[in-house]
Amino acid sequence: MTFTSELEDNILRFWLERMPDETHGGYYGKTDGQNRLIPEANKGLILNARLLWTFSSAYRILKKEACLQAAHRAFDYLVSRFYDTENKGFYWELDFRGNVVNAKKQTYAQGFAIYGLSEYYRVTRNRQALELVKETFEILEAHADKTFGGYFEAFSKDWKPIEDMRLSDKDFNEKKSMNTHLHVLEAYTNLLRVWEDQALKAAHRNLIGVFRNHIIEGDSFQLFFEEDWTLKSEAVSFGHDIEGSWLLYEAALVTGDESLITQVKDLSLKMAEKALEGLLPDGSMAYEKLHGHVDMERHWWVQAEAVVGYMYAWKNSGDARYRLAAEKTWAYIRENMVDTENGEWYWSRLPDGSVNTQEDKAGFWKCPYHNGRMCLEMIAYFGLN
Repeated sequence: MTFTSELEDNILRFWLERMPDETHGGYYGKTDGQNRLIPEANKGLILNARLLWTFSSAYRILKKEACLQAAHRAFDYLVSRFYDTENKGFYWELDFRGNVVNAKKQTYAQGFAIYGLSEYYRVTRNRQALELVKETFEILEAHADKTFGGYFEAFSKDWKPIEDMRLSDKDFNEKKSMNTHLHVLEAYTNLLRVWEDQALKAAHRNLIGVFRNHIIEGDSFQLFFEEDWTLKSEAVSFGHDIEGSWLLYEAALVTGDESLITQVKDLSLKMAEKALEGLLPDGSMAYEKLHGHVDMERHWWVQAEAVVGYMYAWKNSGDARYRLAAEKTWAYIRENMVDTENGEWYWSRLPDGSVNTQEDKAGFWKCPYHNGRMCLEMIAYFGLN
């Protein structure tokens, strides 16, 4: 199994063959852990925006026409159904027919809209995509925290403050989070590749500063914060630490500032080293640690990010330990995460090693973004077909 074959023959094939909604448009909202399609499941912005990024990026690298057509499908649905023509930005959730059921504006999800739209523009030069992505950037900046810096978690449909700002039920109801800032940074990094705007450059650099000054402590990400960056959580997320280690470095690279690149490279390597604490003897990476207890569930996205993060750490340091870590995690993925019978990857392996069939195979949070991006990074950045 190569990265190319895993991407084309398993991950993308699953989404191309099983998930397009030919009745109501876009993509179905869910295939459950027993591989049953749920055609009347709601459709989420995160899923659709990540699909837009994945298929656009896959087309850029693989040049497969099917990927381009899939990206067109995601773009058309994003614009026609998720876009709020009155208040701007994108709705959080639709029903299976495409009607709005939750109109809130979650900053995390707006970031993924920017991420997907910028990648789509990168490969198509579609002017509508560029105008939408500029508009969304400007809205986020207009509602950024001008006092303490950074971005608030969520807003109402018309961009007013709301009481419940949580991204999901498991998250803290705090005004700021690492996760939202990481993916806004990722989005702005990609947008800089297609739009050299001074306000964007300033916002992007400020975000790197937010991570260095507020979010990273002891070479790990802190997760939840009050408005003034007072820390409100104690958990360590191994997956986010290793993912963030390479996304921060990527963000520094696009600035072209050699001094900043050197500083962030050093920080990136320290984070990758610290995240080794979550790497288990079988090559997998544990989920997180809280009050000294390690959650041993092996989530699909954590494994994918460990491969990418440790390959970057190896390339930036020459330390063979990191390359070995990436290779061991890739071996674990091939043996334990890939569903060779039904396609795609399992949500997770539980601490006892069994497959988690209670969580989605595809759904609101489960899509080809992490595992697809892992393959694309290995192919395009590291030359490993």
